[in-house]
Amino acid sequence: MSSREEDFACELSVDAAPYVLGALEDEEGYREHLAGCARCRSEVAEMQFVADNLPATVAPVRAPAAMLERVLATVRSEAELLQAAGSEIDRPPKHRGRWRSPRVSLLGAGFAIAATVAVALAIALNVGSATHTRVTSAQVAASIRGAQASLRQSGGRSELVVSGMPQPPAGHVYEVWLARSSASPQPTNALFGVTNSGAASVNVPGSLHGVKEVLVTSEPQGGSLHPTSSPVLRVNL
Repeated sequence: MSSREEDFACELSVDAAPYVLGALEDEEGYREHLAGCARCRSEVAEMQFVADNLPATVAPVRAPAAMLERVLATVRSEAELLQAAGSEIDRPPKHRGRWRSPRVSLLGAGFAIAATVAVALAIALNVGSATHTRVTSAQVAASIRGAQASLRQSGGRSELVVSGMPQPPAGHVYEVWLARSSASPQPTNALFGVTNSGAASVNVPGSLHGVKEVLVTSEPQGGSLHPTSSPVLRVNL
């Protein structure tokens, strides 16, 4: 099978939604899978962008107790449905190919239901928690059309999620910079490329305390100590 066919044929892509929602049991194993699967990395990046920006699209409200109970009842119902399907339902099939078998389709449908319920539950609850997540949209250079990016800050961890970005020029990578006050942007070791669909997800190292801007530029392979091009992405904090 060619690499292009494999890109469209990974049966583990059904795990992308529960992975993004933090509902996948073997997250570490799936993370290792992502290192070698462009198809799944692309799906995770695109879903992560939606999941990160979803809370910012609605005004925060406290859900009524009745709504919470209805959502939990749906979760319990779907859990019973999956349990009734048998223990084999959550095992990946031996068959590998472009087309999924009916069993895989059922599994995908189960995950889609679970993902939808999980998102609904997150919106319905929308109450304070020990870890607050802050999502900030990035400004994209006018020369880049159709691209989107956001910075997700949660529990001291920061992650930049992009979609629709063009590939950097040959021999170049994207580099993340941190700018504090009026000082020159400082380089980080966050260097990244994007998938064929222009998606990527990269951890922003270090603390963002005192950081005014997170920038992304196109730099020669290996990165630079000083920006050599104008920012393609800019996040104002």
